[in-house]
Amino acid sequence: MGFRASIIKPIAKKIARDIDAWSGNAVKAQQKILKQLIETGRRTAFGKEHDFDRIKSYEDFRERTPIRDYEGLRPYIERIKQGEADVLWKGFPRYFAKTSGTTSGVKYIPLTKDSLPNHFGTARNALFNFFARTDQGDWLDGKMIFLSGSPELERVGGIPTGRLSGIVNHQVPAWLRTNQLPTYDTNCIEDWETKVERIVDETLHEDMRLISGIPPWVQMYYERLLDRSGKKYVKDIYPHYSMFVYGGVNFEPYRAQLETLVGKRLHSLETYPASEGFIAFQDVPDSQGLLLNVASGIFFEFVPADEIFQEHPTRLSLGEIEIGVSYALIINNIAGLWGYNIGDTVQFVSKNPYRIVVSGRIKHFISAFGEHVIGKEVEEALLSVANDANIRIVEFTVAPQITPSEGGAPYHEWFIEFDNLPDSLDAFAARLDAAMVRQNIYYEDLIKGGILQPLKIRPLQRNAFREYMKTQGKLGGQNKVPRLSNDRKVAEALQPWL
Repeated sequence: MGFRASIIKPIAKKIARDIDAWSGNAVKAQQKILKQLIETGRRTAFGKEHDFDRIKSYEDFRERTPIRDYEGLRPYIERIKQGEADVLWKGFPRYFAKTSGTTSGVKYIPLTKDSLPNHFGTARNALFNFFARTDQGDWLDGKMIFLSGSPELERVGGIPTGRLSGIVNHQVPAWLRTNQLPTYDTNCIEDWETKVERIVDETLHEDMRLISGIPPWVQMYYERLLDRSGKKYVKDIYPHYSMFVYGGVNFEPYRAQLETLVGKRLHSLETYPASEGFIAFQDVPDSQGLLLNVASGIFFEFVPADEIFQEHPTRLSLGEIEIGVSYALIINNIAGLWGYNIGDTVQFVSKNPYRIVVSGRIKHFISAFGEHVIGKEVEEALLSVANDANIRIVEFTVAPQITPSEGGAPYHEWFIEFDNLPDSLDAFAARLDAAMVRQNIYYEDLIKGGILQPLKIRPLQRNAFREYMKTQGKLGGQNKVPRLSNDRKVAEALQPWL
């Protein structure tokens, strides 16, 4: 164990003990946070408009704080941008995290002095906790890379504004900066392909030990490394590379290909960060689900996913949830987001402690015929069939085909970029359809009733999804291909690569 790891080890052990303490008293931790939120919130414009002075219980809070998306929050954000203080939270935000939305355009999510530790502190705690539980801390004594957005910030209403991953770069402590790559100038490059080439320039001859980023873009980095070096595996370039940190997408569809490129299985740590808050992280290696971050300034609520668009949906606090139910995730936090629907759906896999899996996006589903297929279902179905057939999937997306040009009943159309094609695409499609029938009872009913015909697969050319993302101006960074669409926009855009 190196010098830095030995110094940090007792700190890591303390953090792991703290995580055990609050995760073992999660409901109590949430009650404490709600009380703190209301106490500060009642002095804000939002709190005064929603009678926070009269809130005595969660039931009172629920009645006075409606669920809203960004459009519901926008008028308050505009007031902040116009220079008004104490609107959603005390004072002014320290930053705006800039994100893009399909219906709201650019969104400006406030980050406050109080909420910043939730983002960076949770990332640090997740890593140190991993060290404490595995005794694997050698990555602390080498170079680390985070494939992120640009740290260059603009000002919106006088407030520094940029991508969350770029903002986080400004919060890296001095002791870690000496280990961090790429350089600031390289991180500022907007064109992703140019940026990856520069990252390869800077890292090819370094002692890389930890790499963090979204799997499809890490794969692109690996491939460029191998092309440049002439090596067969990444492990031949970085013999001490031992830790992969990821979030934002399900790793399993990418695992086989990434491990093939590396040449070995790595330790991995899954996280669930969002501009609105650091939601959860993997607290025990190889465990199912992510530990809900219940003691870090976020009060969580849960709405059964099939009720989220109702006028008066059921709203549940943590102590009221059930395992295996898909919930829309609602957050209230110390940046002034109140009753905020972040657009994700989650399922609990454990109550002791409270662990979740991300089951999809509210806007990413197929229900053209009432089937309400979600992301988790298509990912698990494809992964199971591909693994059984020793087939590697690069990327995929699914869309409904309502009026087939060839006639006949409608179907789900799967656009898949294979790393290696199945011997029989028809047989693979049949097994995949059977897996989907097992995943979703509504889909099963539609197939058995002849309302839908079995799914069809459209194999795509090599690098199809990268080229598609480039045409959308979304190559690299934190951008992800939607697994599901309830319309044909993505499907039509992929036609050139059939």
